[in-house]
Amino acid sequence: MKLINDRLLKALRRQPVDATPVWIMRQAGRYLPEYRQVRSQVKNFMQLCKTPELACQVTLQPLARFDLDAAILFSDILVIPDAMGAAVEFQENIGPRINQPIRSLADVEQLHSPDPTEALAYVLETIEMTQHELAGKVPLIGFAGSPWTLACYMVEGGGSKDFATIKHMLYSEPEILHQLLQKLTRTVSDYLQAQIKAGVHAIMLFDTWGGVLTCRDYQQFSLDYMSQIIATIKQASDIPCILFTKNSTPWLEMIAQSDCDAISLDWTIDIGAARKRIGEQVSLQGNMDPMVLTGSDERIRNEVATILASYGQGSGHIFNLGHGITPQINPEKVAVMVKAVHELSAPYHEINL
Repeated sequence: MKLINDRLLKALRRQPVDATPVWIMRQAGRYLPEYRQVRSQVKNFMQLCKTPELACQVTLQPLARFDLDAAILFSDILVIPDAMGAAVEFQENIGPRINQPIRSLADVEQLHSPDPTEALAYVLETIEMTQHELAGKVPLIGFAGSPWTLACYMVEGGGSKDFATIKHMLYSEPEILHQLLQKLTRTVSDYLQAQIKAGVHAIMLFDTWGGVLTCRDYQQFSLDYMSQIIATIKQASDIPCILFTKNSTPWLEMIAQSDCDAISLDWTIDIGAARKRIGEQVSLQGNMDPMVLTGSDERIRNEVATILASYGQGSGHIFNLGHGITPQINPEKVAVMVKAVHELSAPYHEINL
């Protein structure tokens, strides 16, 4: 199906666009009252992810409010551990919990290697439903968690402040961790390829916890496995791949060698500086601090203008936040940001000259 708005895909390939495309991480989520209304219809978060009709509805909600240039599939990175047999539950005000964390080689060996068309069929059904409803309006982004980030949850049993358990495994029993990461890499690769077959236009790898590693360990335990996933995808498809590692500023050149099409930046680096370092190799996504959206309309527009000016002329920039939008944000502030991106970015694109 031909897309009506293909700004995102053009920018990912560094092709000319009329304005900088914009979408936001976690754009379908708790800051929207309509999302909270849908969430109230189910017992828990995982049930919402596993109900395609509702997941599709939530995916589309931001597009009804804002002039966004992409939809992103409503799901969660932890559907993969859940499908592998590491049952996930989301506890109110606590977050995700895995009640039987991975602590030994035997635990790794007991994990399933799921067929995504069966174990994750509900995600693929959501994609198909969403594509039907979008009818080519904008691209749909699919995603998965990186093997390292998934392993963090699976070994720690949930979120962590210091990642002491998985780091102990990394330094004392690295062969067990590599076995887990290899198994996750195969599963994530299969899952993303299934998403592509179901109809997504781009994919994104979320490596939320890669930044807790040393440079050498990041290469070995996170980036190498993400590079394997990207290579597998590229063998079968020309679909654009976006890679996001939080706190990745020191490693941008290394990440650019992964064969990803775009690197998503957090807000700790000036995007112009990042472009000077790697912008001729990949597109850049980002990178406004989500908390700017708690400021005045004028402050939001000024920050948008600053980021656009820092990136400068030409395509290859996808405007986004430096991480996910937070629940307390007023949706009207998002509308201000999206409008500002489209209005203020047009002069930076040669197509308008």
